[in-house]
Amino acid sequence: MKNNIKVERARHNMTQSDLARAIGVSRQSINAIEQSKYVPSAVLALKIAKLFKVPFEELFFLEEGE
Repeated sequence: MKNNIKVERARHNMTQSDLARAIGVSRQSINAIEQSKYVPSAVLALKIAKLFKVPFEELFFLEEGE
């Protein structure tokens, strides 16, 4: 699963640490999610989407063939 978290962080002028604090995870978790090394739980993904005020489907998506 791919995501647009880095883009949304930039739009909101947030660092990985800022986002991590806001949703209660480590900065390393945010880094792993952004690099598609870790797929977040549904609850965590929804928290991120809610924080950025974007639909889940705009933030997380499948690539062709997934």
